[in-house]
Amino acid sequence: MNDKEYESGSIFTAYAPGVDAAAIVREVEETVARKMEEGVYDDARVARAERSNLATLRNHDEFLEFYLKCLRDAAFVDISDFEIRERRRGLAPFLVRLKKTIWSLLKFYTYRLWSQQNQVNGLLVTAVENIDQKYAAKIRALEKRISELEGKTEKERDT
Repeated sequence: MNDKEYESGSIFTAYAPGVDAAAIVREVEETVARKMEEGVYDDARVARAERSNLATLRNHDEFLEFYLKCLRDAAFVDISDFEIRERRRGLAPFLVRLKKTIWSLLKFYTYRLWSQQNQVNGLLVTAVENIDQKYAAKIRALEKRISELEGKTEKERDT
């Protein structure tokens, strides 16, 4: 391995002239490990995503199941109100009132927009899940049929 190329046995290869890709990968892995120990990644999905990255997933079915769960969890936009804060000290009260006024004027439009987006996202996720279930059932039926046909062929050969 040289300073230009890093291969860890995974499906990915990093190459950049003059860049020590192995050092960058080590730094990222160390940072993730440190942050996990510090509790930065309290969300179980984030920790699971790190453990279940593309290089470590066992098979296509496991990846698809995990991906569909993540898709389902992230499909909907949070349209609830949020706290409006201002970091600039001097004008903070005025700017907060101005932002709240602007938000109250735009809220109706954004709520409708995001509600429609949530509806579309939900329909798309449901469609993808249903397609996955349909093809999984079809594959199981075909595998069963192949087994039966192989069994018949073996019986015919034996007789």
